Amino acid sequence: MAQGKISKRSVDALKPGERDAYLWDSELAGFGLKVTPAGGRTYLVQYRLGGRKGRTRRVTIGKHGTVTADKAREAAKRLLGQVANGQDPAERKTRARNEPTVKELADRYLEEHVAVHNKPSQGQRARALVRRQIKPALGNIAVSRLTRAEVKEWHHALRKTPYEANRALACLSKMMSLACKDWELRPDNPCLGVKRFEEQKRERFFSDQDLKRIGETLAQADKNRSELPGALHAIRLLAMTGMRLGEVLGLRWDDVDLANGAIRLPDAKAGARTVPLGAPAMAFLVNLEQAGDYVAAGTDAEQPLTVDYMEKVWQRLRVKAGLPDARMHDFRHTTGTYAGQAGLNAFMVRDLLGHKTLAMTGRYVERATDPLREAATSVSNRVARALDGGESGEVVPLPGRGQKPA
Repeated sequence: MAQGKISKRSVDALKPGERDAYLWDSELAGFGLKVTPAGGRTYLVQYRLGGRKGRTRRVTIGKHGTVTADKAREAAKRLLGQVANGQDPAERKTRARNEPTVKELADRYLEEHVAVHNKPSQGQRARALVRRQIKPALGNIAVSRLTRAEVKEWHHALRKTPYEANRALACLSKMMSLACKDWELRPDNPCLGVKRFEEQKRERFFSDQDLKRIGETLAQADKNRSELPGALHAIRLLAMTGMRLGEVLGLRWDDVDLANGAIRLPDAKAGARTVPLGAPAMAFLVNLEQAGDYVAAGTDAEQPLTVDYMEKVWQRLRVKAGLPDARMHDFRHTTGTYAGQAGLNAFMVRDLLGHKTLAMTGRYVERATDPLREAATSVSNRVARALDGGESGEVVPLPGRGQKPA
């Protein structure tokens, strides 16, 4: 053990021995350098807590070469200043080393919050955002060390896809809110105050010609078997019912009431609701093979397709159809637009699309379903004709409630 002023010259001059050797600074008590037999040189601070009988602790500052002697001395002064104020730098360093990263926080968020409180379709979107946008860019940062500047830089890097960027920011903000309010992992939410990108609101609906091109593309994909049948079934249901994507993907055969021409959704976005089926949608469902629990299943008949997978399928199909900017949600706008053109008032359009929970008795829902089914038939007849190239005739409604379809 040697003593002298630690400088670049004294550090370079220190020769390794058979054991670890230490050079302690003669001007700053507690500041030292360790030299290993292999020649490695590491700056450190040694201090004692609780007076002369207290425990001796050491904190590594950094390796010589990566850290200069002067920088190491400055760091040692800061650490020893913390000790003088009653803090324990070694304990803080241990806590920081064991602190969860953003990646670990995201896993906890998905397991303890999303899986418990979010609907399946919302959960799929949250998992996709975490996987695609949050973990790759921010996953290795400690939760308490994530700064607002880093969040702003990350969000700005996603500016070419403003909608996804804003959804990812909202997802990260919820994670950080839980981290500070519920799990006490940091004192604040670094996402607060980060400005969202402006999103251009779109209310596009498909023309008959657009639907014809989509129908031709679906038929070709079905013929070539280039896409899973369940994915093509899901898109046709979106077109003919105006349902949300999450509702279609989560649709079970048990929810399909063919006898009464309706779909009973027990847990839609705004609560339980009844979707009236037009005659073309009824005929389509009657002719589908019921291979598993889900109407739109993947390779596993007992598992629904995911939102992420459907987005990829739709990206391929819309390009083939010559509609590169079309969204699956535009089918919903199309249903609402066609319904308005068919003469439905705002209340009937609202009920047709399920924009508000039907807080009525079962009998009221059944009574309301009949005129809505007529409207749904009118709308889906137009959609079905366009999908089929305008050549098919009008599909007549199936027998009424209590009667089996022929």
